[in-house]
Amino acid sequence: MTITVGEVPEKGRFEARDDAGELAGVVTYQVTGPIIVYTHTEVDPAFEGQGVGSLLARAVMEDAKGRGRTVVPMCPFLAEWLEKHQEYDRIVARSTRRIK
Repeated sequence: MTITVGEVPEKGRFEARDDAGELAGVVTYQVTGPIIVYTHTEVDPAFEGQGVGSLLARAVMEDAKGRGRTVVPMCPFLAEWLEKHQEYDRIVARSTRRIK
């Protein structure tokens, strides 16, 4: 099974879908100028434990990096994921990171 991630701007989110087009997970966002705030990550229970959340996280961060955006990770999942993926530190707004 292959999961693909694509942006759906009219819904303000990125979607992960399987080969059959079934929705596996989403990351919602809000954009203001060069700043993107990732607000929520959700993985369908049928896809949990299969790396869908990490796939979404990497896809949205690569998208932000490619567009020269600054990321505000309000989503707890993404904030925690970023702690383990410091290669994105230079595009993450540090003063807004969630405190553990």
